[in-house]
Amino acid sequence: MVELLLINPNTTASITDLVLKVASGFASTDTRLRAVTGAFGPRYIASRAAYAVAGHAALDAFANDKGRKDAVVLACFGDPGLAALKEVSDVPVIGMADASILQACGLGGRFSIVTGGERWKSMLEEFIAGRGLSSRLASVRTVAPTGADIARNPKAAMALLVKGCKACVREDGADVVILGGAGLAGLAAKLKSMVDVPLLDGVACAISMAEGLARQKLAKATSGPLAKPAPVPSVTLSKGLSKLLGSP
Repeated sequence: MVELLLINPNTTASITDLVLKVASGFASTDTRLRAVTGAFGPRYIASRAAYAVAGHAALDAFANDKGRKDAVVLACFGDPGLAALKEVSDVPVIGMADASILQACGLGGRFSIVTGGERWKSMLEEFIAGRGLSSRLASVRTVAPTGADIARNPKAAMALLVKGCKACVREDGADVVILGGAGLAGLAAKLKSMVDVPLLDGVACAISMAEGLARQKLAKATSGPLAKPAPVPSVTLSKGLSKLLGSP
């Protein structure tokens, strides 16, 4: 049995429910899923400011979760707080965006991302540059509705998403397209027949990678940049997060 914890770092419980439902369809039969929602912060993430707060919320959710977990999935396509979670966690932490772009690189030479919310274009370009994969990125295309808008009314966004995916292939030269965003979870399965290249679902990518790493039972780094940091006293944090960072 593999136990996966899914963390939604925004504060919209319906997005958490959507991600958990879609993840259940992709997970193996011997995988048990749990999901938690950020305790504070933005309803959805559509700016760098909201992204920064969501990183704190993701760490807080992780620190205050008491259940068993063999791996953690960060259920936000921009992966806020991913590096920090990897640093403090004893088990693998997988981000939706990180898993998706790595799997896209395994399928083709260049990939594109289609997502909701115009500010995500530059944010995701920066994220991919930080991974050293800018040369593999064909494009990031956004549609006007935010991921939260799409989650509320996915049918209204279908045509826009298909148009964006097709443009990635025909105009940008993408070999693979990623449908990015927790609010878009499950839509790739509905749209893939209308796109001429593989269309990846971020939740599916994250679940498959988390399961694979969890089953390997890998050791936590004890040296280097992802070893646990030295304890640092803190103030005005939640009890769990304060303890995680080393306060008595």
